[in-house]
Amino acid sequence: MQTRFDLARQFRNINLQGNFLLANAWDIASARIFEEAGFAAIGTTSGGIAYSHGYRDAELIGRDDMLRHIAAIAGAVNVPVTADIEAGYGASAPAVADTIRRVIEAGAVGINLEDNSHGATPSSLFDITEQSARIGAAREAARQADLPLWINARIDTYLLGLGDDAESRFAMTVARANAYLAAGADMVFVPALTDIALIKRLRTLLHGPLNLMAMPGAPAAAELFGAGASRVSLGVCPMLAAMGTVREIAAEARNSGTWQAMQRSFYGFAEAEALFSTPAD
Repeated sequence: MQTRFDLARQFRNINLQGNFLLANAWDIASARIFEEAGFAAIGTTSGGIAYSHGYRDAELIGRDDMLRHIAAIAGAVNVPVTADIEAGYGASAPAVADTIRRVIEAGAVGINLEDNSHGATPSSLFDITEQSARIGAAREAARQADLPLWINARIDTYLLGLGDDAESRFAMTVARANAYLAAGADMVFVPALTDIALIKRLRTLLHGPLNLMAMPGAPAAAELFGAGASRVSLGVCPMLAAMGTVREIAAEARNSGTWQAMQRSFYGFAEAEALFSTPAD
């Protein structure tokens, strides 16, 4: 069995090699399905975990509950796991450091840490200086744990549509990205950025690797990698697609009493039994 340090080094190398497609799981079943499909690592999705347990996204599920789900996923697969810890479950740098220590204990070897303040500050995003200090605290906590934790700093400028115009939004993104990389992040993540020309332009100005998100309507992974992304994450979208499939099954069963939607995506009892032939830790 690989040690946590081995998994951390493996995950770091995967990110540095580039062309890295990351699947994001919300429970043990989805994590094992992604692992079985051949994904080199698994990310957790905070939104997917929250929705599957009856919460809205944005840290409404408590930190202890989230850490339990992260630990369950990390213990159920043999590949590295990186954890979506949203804004770190606390506005202050010490609070983020405490979350990092606990997420490492849960078995994760990477994190996403976002600059969306979720109402903790008057602004939509933490100030650059504040967020840089929070990232620095995360890096120091990982150093104290003697783990080469991969820190992915999420920037929500495009997700929230911030800035007076497209050019100011782009400038905000560049400034934040390079400040976060200087503070100790290994990579920056810009969800909702899908314009190939902008991605290419951004990549030329970054001082580190770029993570983008797959979503309906986005270019294919090959195009995103070709534009300069090192990593493309599936994010919460597979879980939302699963919810859409359940809605189709429900509507067909209720309206016509037939099961074609269920048949199209049916996993199979034998497959499910084989998937869980080895119990989760």
